[in-house]
Amino acid sequence: MAISSLSSAQSVTSVAWQQIQQQQAQRNADQAEQAARSLQAQARSAQSVANRAQENARSISVEANQADSRANQAQRGLVSLKSIGEIQSGFDELRQQISTVLSKDFAASEPAQPVPVVNTSGQQTGTLISVTA
Repeated sequence: MAISSLSSAQSVTSVAWQQIQQQQAQRNADQAEQAARSLQAQARSAQSVANRAQENARSISVEANQADSRANQAQRGLVSLKSIGEIQSGFDELRQQISTVLSKDFAASEPAQPVPVVNTSGQQTGTLISVTA
């Protein structure tokens, strides 16, 4: 009987050992599943952050393009103003030259003589006639 008791004891020990191993395997599986769920949540969170960062990058890119456009427009305006200033300077110079030429011409010319006008009778008018006869 001692052999059958020993066999029974080994059988009970074996079953208990299997149960312990099974429980340990279940705990390991539960922990792995929990870790997987946690990692999936972290991945979703990271993906959400990445999506927001990408959207922010798009927005910044649009703003940069708009700023570049405004800078180009300002540069064109500056070039236009410079050209207008040069044209204005040229006009001022031309006015000064015309004024100088005209003042010299008027100063050097003789006083204007009246031009005789012929009336309907064919007589010249506007001339001086001596009436002392």
